[in-house]
Amino acid sequence: MCRINPRVDFVFKKLFGSEENKDLLQDFINSVVSEEDRVTSLELQNPYNEKNFKHDKLSVLDIKAKDQRGNWYNIEMQVIDQEYYDKRALYYWSRVYSGQLHSGINYDNLKKTISINILNFRCLDEENYHNIYKIINLESKKEFIDHLEIHFIELEKYNEKYSTMLDRWVNFLKKAEKYAKNKLPKELEEVLTIKKAVELLDEMSLNDEERESYEARLKWLRDEDAAIKKAEKKGIEKGIKEGIKKGIEKGIEKGIEKRNVEIAKSLLDILDVKTISEKTGLSEEVILKLKDEN
Repeated sequence: MCRINPRVDFVFKKLFGSEENKDLLQDFINSVVSEEDRVTSLELQNPYNEKNFKHDKLSVLDIKAKDQRGNWYNIEMQVIDQEYYDKRALYYWSRVYSGQLHSGINYDNLKKTISINILNFRCLDEENYHNIYKIINLESKKEFIDHLEIHFIELEKYNEKYSTMLDRWVNFLKKAEKYAKNKLPKELEEVLTIKKAVELLDEMSLNDEERESYEARLKWLRDEDAAIKKAEKKGIEKGIKEGIKKGIEKGIEKGIEKRNVEIAKSLLDILDVKTISEKTGLSEEVILKLKDEN
């Protein structure tokens, strides 16, 4: 069984951002981007280096790479939920894009930049776990320029399926620490790069600095999961009691609606508006109104 969780950001970079594992990164990128953007070779711009980890561990542990056409890629595994992540994602895309300009380089030499954000939490008000954003004309739907492309991959929205290569990579990211290298689902077993990734995780060793950071990040993940489950249970129990108390006699449909309102009220100080909406089925507008009245 893999001892290491690949969702921990620096483990992700150590696994996919090392020179000897560029084949993993290339295969993962190709599972995300369109056919026309498929990568045949990659050059890492900030490879993982154990000697530099002590200095780098406090910075953004992203992976920057450039392909055979000169296009840039910025890949980040984000384990901790942050407000305004949409703005942060756009900001980091812009840094990579504008960073191409050096002294004497003109704008015509700028290349397409693709940002891939892998999130261990829900971020977007979208049903699919993989969403792509570009610059388009709202009326004609024509693309202004293809240089901006931002991907969001929300692991929490992934359901057990293997329809695409991205499905398989996301399954690996969500469940790798539960798999044994000699006992994988056949859909993963047949992908050589995923099989290699599982084997690398199983054999991966961490130095003292890395182990300390890994345990701290892993503890946060566990604590966050436990806190959310506790808040959900507490809010639902309280909401059910209040719902029964205030009027299910008006009918099952009305009762369910009231119960959801009471659940939402009980969660206002615990969860964010988007999460409450997902848990209760109420619209974000209704929840915001409850918040104003509270």
